[in-house]
This record gives sequence, C-alpha cells and structure tokens, in this order.
Amino acid sequence: MPPRYVKPYVKRQKNDAADVEAICEAVTRPNMRFVEIKTCEQQGILVLHRMQLMLMRQRVQLSNAIRGHMAEYGLVAPVGRNGLQRLIAVIEDQDDARVPEVARASLAPLVRQLRLVNDQVLENDRLVRASARSTELGRRLMEVPGVGPVLASAMVATVADPTAVKSGRDLAAWIGPALGFPESEWTSTLQHARHIDEIVSKTAAIMDKYDPKKKVGLYVDEWGPWYDPPGSNPGFLVQQSSLRDAEVAALSLNIFQRHSDRVKGANIAQMINMLQAMIMTDGPKMVLTPTYHVFDMYQVFAGVPMVDAAAARGKDGKL
Repeated sequence: MPPRYVKPYVKRQKNDAADVEAICEAVTRPNMRFVEIKTCEQQGILVLHRMQLMLMRQRVQLSNAIRGHMAEYGLVAPVGRNGLQRLIAVIEDQDDARVPEVARASLAPLVRQLRLVNDQVLENDRLVRASARSTELGRRLMEVPGVGPVLASAMVATVADPTAVKSGRDLAAWIGPALGFPESEWTSTLQHARHIDEIVSKTAAIMDKYDPKKKVGLYVDEWGPWYDPPGSNPGFLVQQSSLRDAEVAALSLNIFQRHSDRVKGANIAQMINMLQAMIMTDGPKMVLTPTYHVFDMYQVFAGVPMVDAAAARGKDGKL
C-alpha cells in the first residue's frame, strides 16, 4: 500500500507498533489501493538508475571542488567539460609554478576520482540503454516521440504492471515528478508566475517618470518556470512538460499583453528539450508540448491591445 494512504490511520505518535496497527486497519478498507510488486529484475534496473543519479551528483561535486580550489589561485576556466580539462592539465603539469606542490598533491586524487566516476557513468549509461532494448515493452516505448532509452528503461522498471493503472492520465500523475506535484506546488508555481506582473509594473512606473511618451520599450529577456524535480540535480534542465507549464505560459502572456503599451517583447527561456520547452525531440521524432499550443492560440492577439474585463452574476441571476 502507498504510505500516504496508511498515514491517516496512525492514531498516535509514529512508532513501529502504531505503524503496524495502522497498516492492519488500512488493509481492511474495501476501496484501498495496493502497489504492484516489482520483480527482482525491475528492482535491479531501478538500482542502476539510482546509481546513475548518484554518480552524476558526485561528478558535479568533484568538478566544482576542482574549480573552486583552482579559483583561489586565480585560475578560472570556461563553463563546460573543455574548461575543466584545462584546469586538470594545469594540475598535472609538474612544471607549472602557478599551483603549489601541496595543492597539486591534494587535487591529484580528486582528478583521479573524477576520471573514475566518468568511466562509471559511461558504463552505467551503457547498461541502462541495454536494459531498454532487452525488453519488448522497452523497444515499443522508444518508438514514442520524445521517449529515449533512459526513459523507456525507467518506465519498464518503475511500472510493475501497466494494466493495474486505469488510464494514461492516472499513470502520468503517478509517475511524476513533473506531473506528480501536489496542489500546493501547483498554486505556488502560479503565484510565482504572477510576480512578473509586479516587476513589470514597478519598472514601467520608473520608465514613465523619465519617458512619459513611452518612446523606449521594455523587453523581458527570459521567462518561464524552473523546477527542481526530486531525484535529480537541482535545476535539472530536462523536464516533462505538463498542463502546469501551459498555465504559466498563458498567465505570463496575459501579463505581458496587459502591459503592451510598455512591453515590446518577451522571450521564453526555453524552446526545445529544456524546462518549459515548446518542442520535445528524440532523434527524428518530435512532439509539441502544451506550452506550444498556448503560444499557437495567442498568435491572434499579437499587436492587439488587451482589454481587461470582469463579470459577476448577482443573486437575482442577472449579470
């Protein structure tokens, strides 16, 4: 049984006896939902995915540690793998006097550990891809636009029995994390999206003071939601697009349109395969996200001033 369905039956403080009593009570409920039992093979694939996430976190930690220590000596490299390799080359160059010998001896183990983690990440990635291609269900999933070997492998391992789910919508809501958010996260996301209205209003007020004829336009550089899905690195860039993203897009476009006398342009931060992207691709396959359809519907309002209106029905039934 899902733990959140058992928790309401815990009568007192959490301990083993109270948990057992709650489980015995919950299991007798006629409408209780039960979790399907995974096979040993499925559980093994899940371990593989969790190890991959842990190795990726370790790689980021080691990279940041090397960059931070080298920055103390004024040695800074561009973001990315090539920039990090430049710093590693300096560490391994015994003739480079910019790094003291004590620091070089301390950083050398970090470099060796980073290379070991990189090799393990590549090996784990090979195993994940092989697991996706080893099952008929995994091969069928990879035929869906936007579904690659990693996602197909995770789906096969996570969903013990697909027939136990009533509909695709229930499956999407259960899997998460981009689709499995609670109501509180839904409302908090929309609340944060509305904050751009305050920013634009205050900026426009300052501009109106020095530019009353509104000859200078206000351009919003990048906007869009940024989530931290559970089980991944903070700010992970590849996330499933959902109706929540479409709501944020519609709300943001309404705000920009309301201030169209000052806002002359607004660029969404993500276009393809990132965060609130409008298009998701996987090789030659492509799928249009809910955000894309919001932009498509709002095309007719381009260049047209927005008129805010509100209506209410009284007790007599009249508007």
